[in-house]
Amino acid sequence: MTQDDFRRLALALPETTEQEHMRHPDFRVAGKIFATLAYPNDEFGMVKLTPEQQQEFLARDGKAFVPVPGAWGRQGCTHVTLKAAKVTVVRQAIALAWQNAAQQAKAAGKSGRRK
Repeated sequence: MTQDDFRRLALALPETTEQEHMRHPDFRVAGKIFATLAYPNDEFGMVKLTPEQQQEFLARDGKAFVPVPGAWGRQGCTHVTLKAAKVTVVRQAIALAWQNAAQQAKAAGKSGRRK
């Protein structure tokens, strides 16, 4: 999988925007980040899963999915090792991360629609 593949999967989801956070691309729905690229370097993407979802992906493919170090990782943030990742599995992880962020935004009263 390449960065372009990861980007294409993220941007294919409804109301997704690409922005920048701390000098690397991120993908948002209703203002909530659900995935990033190129952090800590160009070999990685990241998806914001729940801890339970993270464990499922680690069990499925421990070479492609690795917890982000520290508290972020314990909360479900998961690195995607792009070279080792399969598009079909990453598509599922990105979709779950998008769904998590959309639900958080909805619970907070935000909408992804522009006025």
